[in-house]
Amino acid sequence: MSILKMSDLKLKGKRVLIREDLNVPVKNGEVTSDLRIRAALPTIKDALKQGAQVMIMSHLGRPEEGSHEEQFSLAPVAKRLSELLKMDVPLISHWTSGFRLGDKPIVLLENVRFNRGETDNDTDLSKKMANLCDVFVMDAFATSHRAEASTCGIIQYAPVACAGPLLVNELEALQKIMKNPKHPVVAIVGGSKVSTKLSLLDALAQKVDCLIVGGGIANTFIAAEGYTVGKSLYEPDLIDEAERLMLAAKNRGAEIPVPTDVIVGEKMSADAESSVRLVSQIDDNEKVYDIGPDTIKHLTGIIKKAKTILWNGPVGAFEIEQYSEGTREIAKAIAESKGFSVAGGGDTLAAIEAYHVADKIDYISTGGGAFLTFLEGKILPAIAALEDRMKKNEKVT
Repeated sequence: MSILKMSDLKLKGKRVLIREDLNVPVKNGEVTSDLRIRAALPTIKDALKQGAQVMIMSHLGRPEEGSHEEQFSLAPVAKRLSELLKMDVPLISHWTSGFRLGDKPIVLLENVRFNRGETDNDTDLSKKMANLCDVFVMDAFATSHRAEASTCGIIQYAPVACAGPLLVNELEALQKIMKNPKHPVVAIVGGSKVSTKLSLLDALAQKVDCLIVGGGIANTFIAAEGYTVGKSLYEPDLIDEAERLMLAAKNRGAEIPVPTDVIVGEKMSADAESSVRLVSQIDDNEKVYDIGPDTIKHLTGIIKKAKTILWNGPVGAFEIEQYSEGTREIAKAIAESKGFSVAGGGDTLAAIEAYHVADKIDYISTGGGAFLTFLEGKILPAIAALEDRMKKNEKVT
């Protein structure tokens, strides 16, 4: 990967436009989780410290493109950013045709998706954005899988385009996992359906030493072993795929361990009764909501011996106490392992916060869709645009 980095540049006196991912949850006009805002702070502070005039842009939610919907305004983000930076961060509402920065050290530009052409990667909009700055910094890894005007198109037209520290750190951590990992490598992939993560499972089955599956995904693998899963969520039409993945792993000396016991109940509710069942004993009216104690013991033993760990998705319905043991123990095992660990995905972040293990995990990705796209080995348009821009610059010099 050859891209220009913000750390390679001197920013004093420059107008620096930074694309961050500040798509945070907002309720009643207040930010309810500022994780992504905090993740962007080092980049913003560095640019300010160097003496740049800083403009931040981001999307928030899914407004109707071209219209200003107040519920998707970045005003609450501007307020929280001001509090965290301990300085005023004005919100600029109409900015695509230019505005006066004056002596303001930093501003936040209103939701990029209020502009028609953003999600279509419109050329004219990309050029207008590029005209605002001397340096464009792409720092939003979480949106790098989308070819949009503020993430991709602007890279072609800005006077200088580079990658910010948050983006660079994310790429380096993921490359450490996927390119030259230390073995044994263990990946934990949870989720409701095999179909939504088939590409990821396929890619990982060819690389890791152990692929642990959880949630509804594990139910399909249990069914592939010939067991009934009662009324559990699973995908009977993907049993063949589960069998193929297990055989592919086995042929290269790897494994996909299928749960041997599970926690079952008749409903996903805090007042539901739960029971431990061997996978051979699941009743027709029961649903699988978590892995059982024997499976937990086996899987955590594998994790603790790993040199490299990738975690994407809880292994059970951890929001309900009686179905939370599997995810809790997996999280603890990752935290206690001496291996290099990377975790990502919305539900994974929620589990990390719930079990207070954030400081024990080497890198936590805020990426979501981009995180999965990278792990699947697919091209991230914004990264490809930065690489192309670097090649063009090298030809000029």
